[in-house]
Amino acid sequence: MQRPNDPLAQRALLNFNITGSDLYDLFGKYGPLRQIRLGNDTNLKTKGTAYIVYESPDDAKEAINHLNGFHLMERYIVVLYHHPSKQQASALAKAELRARETALAEEKKRLGLKDEE
Repeated sequence: MQRPNDPLAQRALLNFNITGSDLYDLFGKYGPLRQIRLGNDTNLKTKGTAYIVYESPDDAKEAINHLNGFHLMERYIVVLYHHPSKQQASALAKAELRARETALAEEKKRLGLKDEE
């Protein structure tokens, strides 16, 4: 199995009412935790997500093996490795698309072309 870029970090999809303490209790059974970040912004669609960072990659792998699909607070949780490079690539692609759309609009304006309705 290919290891992700940061094998210590995991992303979990959770019940909206879960607390950091609940996550420490659950994920801490598999090894020492470095950090837990709980998403709470509905506008950014981070509510119901958390990032759990272990001290050891082996502990992170063990937690994923045991907790992915675990029933917690009326919801089956999804536990994944965090892939920051994919998120960065997606953000870059979106920024490039916006820049191209802006350049296209400016060129149309320069040439006196109008968008079709």
